[in-house]
Amino acid sequence: MQALVGTGVALVTPFKKDFSVDVEALSRLVRFQIENGIDYLVVLGTTAESATLSPDEKNLVIQTIIEANNGRLPLVLGVGGNDTAKVIHELQTRDLSQFVAVLSVSPYYNKPTQEGIYQHFKAIALASPKPIILYNVPGRTASNMLPSTVVRLANEFKNIVAIKEAAGDLVQAMKLLQHKPQGFHVISGDDMITLPMILAGGSGVISVIAEGFPKQFSTLVRLGLEKKVDEAYGIHYQLADAIDMIFEQGNPAGIKEVFNLLGLAENTVRLPLVCVDESLRKRLHNFIQNLAC
Repeated sequence: MQALVGTGVALVTPFKKDFSVDVEALSRLVRFQIENGIDYLVVLGTTAESATLSPDEKNLVIQTIIEANNGRLPLVLGVGGNDTAKVIHELQTRDLSQFVAVLSVSPYYNKPTQEGIYQHFKAIALASPKPIILYNVPGRTASNMLPSTVVRLANEFKNIVAIKEAAGDLVQAMKLLQHKPQGFHVISGDDMITLPMILAGGSGVISVIAEGFPKQFSTLVRLGLEKKVDEAYGIHYQLADAIDMIFEQGNPAGIKEVFNLLGLAENTVRLPLVCVDESLRKRLHNFIQNLAC
């Protein structure tokens, strides 16, 4: 799928001070991505604090993004969980007409075996009306979806078209790239190793840092895809400190503080997350000021 090449962003859910969904800020963020070179948008991923959203709030977020996007960028919807039956039910009952694919995380907390992970995604592939992007993020799920399992799924189910690989392991990513079937996309889910993954053959990124610095990071990704290595690494090292900072005290607390400093949205997060402390806020402020110079 060509729509999955380049820079995707995992959109946050902005909240007002009373913790209600801030639809005006969300619309601003969507426009900010479109105007600054982002290639596609991911809706209701982990970065959206989707675990804390009610069904009605999820519907509100989806509708707000669809309306603000107005068909300009491809949309991907996060539909995943550790209850296979519940994931299948959502896939079969939610209106997916505005989305080009779904992003489905490997089951968390249950810690299934590789065979359990395979059977989970087999059931989802047989039920899904849309192409599927697998999502491997061991730091959140407590289990690692091995390259052999990913390649097995990709070979057996043609509607499994990509993986967001966020193990933070470049060797594992290279094994995926070596053994994947033709046309299957390996997408970085780790901002810090996005460029080396692209240079090894990856298709791009689903990013957090790009949401705050879309023009710079999308340019980095395009240069990487064009194999303009020195120029791409120049931008990478320009942003590297910010990548560390936005994850230092949890995601999306860091990137929400960036939006606060840019005047795009409040830095409100829902418990159990908390806002970044004053030290990190000042360091992010200094980074943004220096980047603008």
